[in-house]
Amino acid sequence: MTLALETTGLKIQLRLDDAWFTVCDLSRLLPGRGVAALLPYGRQVALFRDRAGELYAIDNRDPFTGAAVLSRGLTGTHQGRPYVASPLLKQRFDLVTGQCLDDETVRVAAYDVRTA
Repeated sequence: MTLALETTGLKIQLRLDDAWFTVCDLSRLLPGRGVAALLPYGRQVALFRDRAGELYAIDNRDPFTGAAVLSRGLTGTHQGRPYVASPLLKQRFDLVTGQCLDDETVRVAAYDVRTA
């Protein structure tokens, strides 16, 4: 048996500067898993969809190692806030603000995200 991907027709969009940029189809995001996408000017974003359907987007680059791996990290919650833990050194990043939960001096960019 082959399962068909969810097809909603909805697109994931990020706010870049003062405009919305279409990144991918909503069907590409599985709850609890991240997806990396290329943005204009060569930057990468890590997109996440939680089990409640909320969407998050942060920079994909791990500031501790320089590797573009945050989209492959494990997701969870800490004090009610969603986070992703880097698959390399395990630092946790708040998916709403981009703040590192393990080192308050470190932050990654967080993006406004919506479906359209």
